[in-house]
Amino acid sequence: MNFHFSDKELEIFKVIQQAAAELSYPVYVIGGYVRDKILDRPTTDIDFVCQGNGIDLARRVSSQLPGKNKFAYFKNFGTASITYKNLELEFVGARRESYRRDSRKPIVEDGTLEDDQNRRDFTINAMGINLGAEHFGTLVDPFDGLGDIERKTIRTPLDPDQTFSDDPLRMLRAIRFASQLDFDIEEKTLASIKAMSRRLDIISAERITTELNKIIMSANPTKGFIALFETGLLEIFFPEMVKLHGVEYEGGKGHKDNFYHTLQVLENVCEQSDDLWLRWAAIMHDIAKPPTKRYKPGIGWTFHGHEVVGARWTPRIFRRLKLPLDQKMKFVQKMVRLHLRPISLTNEEITDSAVRRLIFDAGDDLEALMILCRADITSKNPKKVARYLSNYDKLLIKIDEIEAKDQIRNWQPPISGELIMETFGIKPSREVGVIKDAIKDAILDGDIANDYNAAHEFMMKKGQELGLTPV
Repeated sequence: MNFHFSDKELEIFKVIQQAAAELSYPVYVIGGYVRDKILDRPTTDIDFVCQGNGIDLARRVSSQLPGKNKFAYFKNFGTASITYKNLELEFVGARRESYRRDSRKPIVEDGTLEDDQNRRDFTINAMGINLGAEHFGTLVDPFDGLGDIERKTIRTPLDPDQTFSDDPLRMLRAIRFASQLDFDIEEKTLASIKAMSRRLDIISAERITTELNKIIMSANPTKGFIALFETGLLEIFFPEMVKLHGVEYEGGKGHKDNFYHTLQVLENVCEQSDDLWLRWAAIMHDIAKPPTKRYKPGIGWTFHGHEVVGARWTPRIFRRLKLPLDQKMKFVQKMVRLHLRPISLTNEEITDSAVRRLIFDAGDDLEALMILCRADITSKNPKKVARYLSNYDKLLIKIDEIEAKDQIRNWQPPISGELIMETFGIKPSREVGVIKDAIKDAILDGDIANDYNAAHEFMMKKGQELGLTPV
C-alpha cells in the first residue's frame, strides 16, 4: 500500500519521527486517519500510538514543531493532544485493556502495538502506518482491514462477543460506520450485535445519542435505522420509533407501515437539507401515530391529533435521550405540531386568513416546514405525487403574495399591552390579553390592516365592548 502524504502531513510526521527516535519509541499513525486516507475521505484528526509514554512524546513534538501550537495533556488517561495548523494530533502509549462485566471503563496497562491493535473496535480502524525512518509509510494491518475496506465490510478484529461485551457502544459504532461508509456488517459481527444488544443498558444516554446523531447525519441514515431496528438496539433507547413498525388490517383495509414511511421522509429531507434538527423533525413527525390510531367503518384508518400528541411528547423524548432542551427542541416541536397544516391548505380553496395564520405560526421556520411537508409525500402513485407537489407550488405562490402585502412573518403587534393599559387606565388583567388577542385575530383574518391606526381604532371599539373607558 503506497500512501500519498501532503506537505503538511510530511512536515508533522518527520518531526514526530525525529522526536520518537530521540526517545527510542517506535511510533505509528493508527485508526481512523489510516482508514480515511485509504478511502480518500477528508479528516482533521490524526491519532498516534507509540511504544512508550505518549505524553512525553507529544510534549517533545510540540516543542519541535515550527510556529505556534496548542499542547494539552490528560495524565489520568495517559493521552496528550496538539492543535497544529487546523489539525488535532492525539498521542497515546500502546495499551492493553481488560473490562469488568458491569462497566465499560477498562483496566489499562502498558502494551505493544499488537496489544493496541487487538483492542480496536473494527478491522478498518485497527490499521497503522509506521513512521520509523527504516519502514516509513509501511501499512501494519494484522486483521486485513484493507481487505475489509475493499469488501466494504465492518468486522471486529477479535471475537465480536468479547469486543461488544467489553464496550457495548461499539455495537452502535458498527452501525454508524456502516451508515457513513455504506458498508455492510459482517454476518458473525451482526449476529453478535443481536445477541449482545441488552449490554447497551450500561451505556449512558449521552454516548448513545452522540452515535445516533452521527447516524442521522450520515450518508445513509435509513440503512442505520433499519440495522438499529433489526438488531434490537432501537427498542432499548427509542421504543416510540419501534412502535411505528407494522401494519394492521380491519375490514380488509390496512394502513401504511409508519416506520418505513418515516425513514422515507427522513431520506427525502436528507436530499434537501443537512440540518440535524430538521432531520430529527422528520424522525419525530409521526411519532404519536400508534396511540392515536383508530379504524372507522366507511372511512378507514385515522390518526387524528397525532401532531398535537407528538409535539407534547417531544420534550420528554429529548430529555430522555439527553438532546438539547433549548431552541433546537422547540424547533422540532414546532415542526411536529405544524406538519399537517400546509397539506390541509392544499386540499381546499386556500383562504388568505388560513395562509396568514400559517405564516404567523411558522415564522422564520416556514421554509423548513415546507421541506418537511414535501418530504412527507411518499406515495408510490406518480400522479398523486405530482398533484400534491403542484398544490404545494400554488400554496408557496400564495404565501409570497400575502407576505409581500401583509408582512405577517415575525409579526410584532402594532398595539402593545402597555398602550392598552395606559389608554384605559387599567392594570395587567384578563382584559388586556383579550384585546391583544382580538387585534391579532382581526389582522390575521384580514378584518383590519396590519398597521397602528387600524389596530388603534379596533382597540377602542373592543375596549368599549368590554366596558372600558379611555382615560
